[in-house]
Amino acid sequence: MPAVTVLSGFSPAATHAVARTLLADDPRRILIRHDLTGVRDGVVHRIVRTAREVLEDEQVTLVHGCVSCTLREDVLPTLVRMARAHPDRDQVLLLPEAVEPEAVAAAARWCLVDGALVTDHVRFDSHTTVVDAGRLLDDITSTDSLSDRALHAADDDHRAVADVVARQIEYADTVVMWGEAPDGAFDGARLAVLLQRLAPWATHVPAAGFRPEARHRPDTPGVLARGLEGYPVGVHEPVADCGVVSVLFRARRPFHAERLNDALGAIVSPTLRGRGHLWLANRPDTAIAWDSAAGGLSMGSLGRWLAAQPEERWEEASEGRRLAAAVEWDPYYGDRGNQLAFVGLGLDAAELHRRLAACLVTDDELAAGEDTWMTWADPFAGCLRVGENPVRD
Repeated sequence: MPAVTVLSGFSPAATHAVARTLLADDPRRILIRHDLTGVRDGVVHRIVRTAREVLEDEQVTLVHGCVSCTLREDVLPTLVRMARAHPDRDQVLLLPEAVEPEAVAAAARWCLVDGALVTDHVRFDSHTTVVDAGRLLDDITSTDSLSDRALHAADDDHRAVADVVARQIEYADTVVMWGEAPDGAFDGARLAVLLQRLAPWATHVPAAGFRPEARHRPDTPGVLARGLEGYPVGVHEPVADCGVVSVLFRARRPFHAERLNDALGAIVSPTLRGRGHLWLANRPDTAIAWDSAAGGLSMGSLGRWLAAQPEERWEEASEGRRLAAAVEWDPYYGDRGNQLAFVGLGLDAAELHRRLAACLVTDDELAAGEDTWMTWADPFAGCLRVGENPVRD
């Protein structure tokens, strides 16, 4: 069964350079890439090649101009078609800069091609993100949206550049640093530490030392749901290393919605990245996603806490979710809790922790109980419904 290396990255120059290296390393390897420049008009340009020849070079017309349609209708079927035609050749899937690898992994888990799962034909060995050392800080601190750079996948694609860059790094099992930092050795060391803090679970290698290895775990949860599934959401490194600080905040009492809302700016603005889940006192049934990058914030539903569901529904959750809940089950509040990770440059870890802790309910408020909590004003009304994706503020 052919092995697939998925290459992501926000710098086409960097990802293409690594792709060329992989083809040179194994001339039989097949590279598949799609130009999505015209996707909003329903047109995609597909190129399939080896180091020596072009196997396909076609314009594809899609019924709906969106990335998810492209994955379902052309990208994954192309992987299967190449596997059937060349079962002894491994593949490299080179994603366009605005595509997040988590979307590919999700589609591969459920998408059928000719009635069979994609994973019946190919083995996803690695989700590798290539980072351009010369532009990482500019992109991950940018306040641009994808539409500002004409990279949006659809008219309703409101994602931010910084959020896409962070998600590409975080989902990767392998992070490849390409190029040199613009300001010398210290700048390079700072970038290396930043990448380690953003994706402490990944293997980090320079471009010169990169070779595809089977590191991908198909059961890897989405970035924002890692804590619920028993995976780490980050590391706690409050002492600056080359200026990079990482803060892990955990608490087993809920946030007061109004106090949290009032403090959002002070929490988000000094950080480059924040992720995880939280518990709002006046929304006791819903696990809330926290997704912040470069001053922007999304909050949305991750579904219901297990404690808010009848036990006969628990089997619908993954085994990892049930085990993680059992380990820290509270006799009163079950699996409810907060697990947030933040990364920043020059971040005051103690001050951030104080700001977050000040937003939790007090002892007196905790003692008042859920009936009282439900009467409190809700500044998040209308944007945190169960089953919806996070909404960017």
